[in-house]
Amino acid sequence: DEVSKRLARQDSLDEIVVNTGQTFLGLSIGCARCHDHKFDPILSRDYYAMQAFFAGVEYEEREIRNAEPEEVRRELAQLRRDLETLDRDRSRYESLARPEAGTLRRTDSRTNRETFSPRTAKFLRFAIQDANRHPTLGVIEPCLDEVEVFTDEATPRNVALASLGTRVTASGSRTSDRHRLEHVNDGRYGNEHSWMSDEAGRGWLLFEFPKPVRISSVVWSRDREGQFTDRTPTAYSIEAGLAVDSLETVAGLPPSAASEVLSLGQRRKELESRIERLSKPQRAFAGVFRKPDAIRRLRRGDPEQPMEPVAPGVPGALGTLALSEDAPEAERRLALANWLARPDHPLTARVLVNRIWQGHFGTGIVETPSDFGHNGARPSHPELLDWLATEFLRRGGSLKALHRLIVLSATYRQSAGESGAMAKGLRLDSGDRLLWRFPSRRLESEVIRDSMVLVSGRLDFKAGGRGFDLFNQRGGLSGFKPVESYQGEGLRRMIYAHKVRREREAVFGAFDCPDAGQSTARRRESTTPLQALNLFNSRFTLEASEALARRVSVGSGVTSKAQVRAAYQLALSRPPDPDEEAEAVTFIETHGLPGFCRALFNCNEFLVYP
Repeated sequence: DEVSKRLARQDSLDEIVVNTGQTFLGLSIGCARCHDHKFDPILSRDYYAMQAFFAGVEYEEREIRNAEPEEVRRELAQLRRDLETLDRDRSRYESLARPEAGTLRRTDSRTNRETFSPRTAKFLRFAIQDANRHPTLGVIEPCLDEVEVFTDEATPRNVALASLGTRVTASGSRTSDRHRLEHVNDGRYGNEHSWMSDEAGRGWLLFEFPKPVRISSVVWSRDREGQFTDRTPTAYSIEAGLAVDSLETVAGLPPSAASEVLSLGQRRKELESRIERLSKPQRAFAGVFRKPDAIRRLRRGDPEQPMEPVAPGVPGALGTLALSEDAPEAERRLALANWLARPDHPLTARVLVNRIWQGHFGTGIVETPSDFGHNGARPSHPELLDWLATEFLRRGGSLKALHRLIVLSATYRQSAGESGAMAKGLRLDSGDRLLWRFPSRRLESEVIRDSMVLVSGRLDFKAGGRGFDLFNQRGGLSGFKPVESYQGEGLRRMIYAHKVRREREAVFGAFDCPDAGQSTARRRESTTPLQALNLFNSRFTLEASEALARRVSVGSGVTSKAQVRAAYQLALSRPPDPDEEAEAVTFIETHGLPGFCRALFNCNEFLVYP
């Protein structure tokens, strides 16, 4: 209903405004949808002014506009030439190689008659090797409305009729009210009473007469009423005889030509598939743009209670940018983008460098990366945040330069291990917020999984393409059963995993992997018994451990010491010390190499960095 549509539109615009505010401004603008912000200087009018920037934006599938690579164009041109050549070869068989009155006769959708030397037969097979192409669907399932078999008599009789006791079987049938196998010999014509094969371009019918009979001709049609011309057989063979295993070709293509037609048909299908794949434009679910809606401030955020109109503008506390209510759609977004990217913008650069810092240290200088307002955390090093933002702008907004600046710093290159200042540091700053040492933290859930697959030697490095499934289905209301054992593409990096909203991955969901229900500014890092149980007992871990054991055995030999050294090097990137080596050898002799590999996957040194 229209009320629900208006509410859904408001929710869609709210997502855009909220994400823009959190991502670039580090502010919870969404609170002002229903009322003035309770903590930050953002008015309800400011919220709807921001919404007006996106009033012409919707989301749906659209074609990605990119220049087609030259090699793709060349391949497409060659494939189309190959297809033309193949079609010329196939066209030789459409005439059934029978000259009549100096011309080559082609099949007709209405009536086709094949006359041959009279012979006695108990069985007759009509085998289709190819059919004409549908204008849009290509080669599809052939169709016949009637097949008639006439006797060699002064007054020929149609002995194929079911009413005379003739039975018919088929290679396969696509059944509906109008298409049934029994229609092919019921004596009725037209598409409404026809048989359709279940295979594109191919199929056969086998007629069994009540008793051997002398026959001399076959008449067949796709639609004798002349309404349809698609699905008409163009290459076929007719065989007859007293037994199914001794049928002889009496009309149409000989066996050698029939096999050639089938081969050409398969080749054509492959060429069409490749051409379709290369020609099909890439699509993305992304923004599409139209004339902007008129935006009004809403009482309590209710679309059914509109108030005064609002023009595009930014929060008054942050600037004075404002456009007219009739500003074009593209001009609105461009104006907002230019305002966000201004060198003197008070928030954009600070929010960005804070997120980069969080990526390297686990926690940003501001611990709440999407909330720099009064409810957010105070920066641990405010002068450093200002300096980094200024330096980022001074270097032309280069993210690469910013990353280099951080990772080459003495702060980043600190150890997380013990030092002389350990006791004092733990007493004054146990959370490492002041960065007196490098803050230690556990690997992200995806990194743990990818590391286990990599170390075990099974990681598929294929890039791009369709994602692999974490669950046995991609949608529905019957619940999602997790995939437990992964093979093939399921061993790609977890960035290619297809996420199901509000469903956590079975093993690594316990390691604070977001459920994709909403965006996450910063991941929690919890410690729970379920994490240890999943990482020790899950089928995924058992298979990874066995794979690592096989890799170690093949690469290092049969001695336990060599296997321990190889396993340590692969999993922890270092050799074992003498005590570790001795303990591991004893463990392997007692519990086996896969058990030792499982222990390595569960140790802190594998799961925590640095």
